[in-house]
Amino acid sequence: MIKLSKPDLTQYPPRSPRVRLAGYAQLPRILDKARAKLAGKAGEYGYNCPLDRFFFDFTGIGHKELLAKVKKGASDTQVADWVEKKAKRTPSEVAAWTTWIESRSPGGFEGHERFSGQIKTMAPGRYDIRTIFDLLDLDDFVSFGGKA
Repeated sequence: MIKLSKPDLTQYPPRSPRVRLAGYAQLPRILDKARAKLAGKAGEYGYNCPLDRFFFDFTGIGHKELLAKVKKGASDTQVADWVEKKAKRTPSEVAAWTTWIESRSPGGFEGHERFSGQIKTMAPGRYDIRTIFDLLDLDDFVSFGGKA
């Protein structure tokens, strides 16, 4: 059984980075990884990974600060309220950031080369994987037994 208050990311993936909370893409996934880290069940998923840091940089919230909030047992709704107060971002800023992060590609040559290699390994012949979020969703699916 999936227990969202203490996710076991060795048994199933965190929520898709596309899932939003308080308008922020990626925030529910970050919370899943934080809760799993605290429960000792993060598996291969790293809290405060480079992609997570885009959220922390944009909001001005420290990863240790968010982890402490989660450790106190804050629900998604409580975290959403807290983030809105701490980040002091307008809804249009959050919407623009979310659009940007959802459409992010790997960046320069080395990033594209690594990205392409991962697609070839997981899903040869797939040409619809264009963004980092596409790749994360694919990786989560394949890592837990799905066929690409």
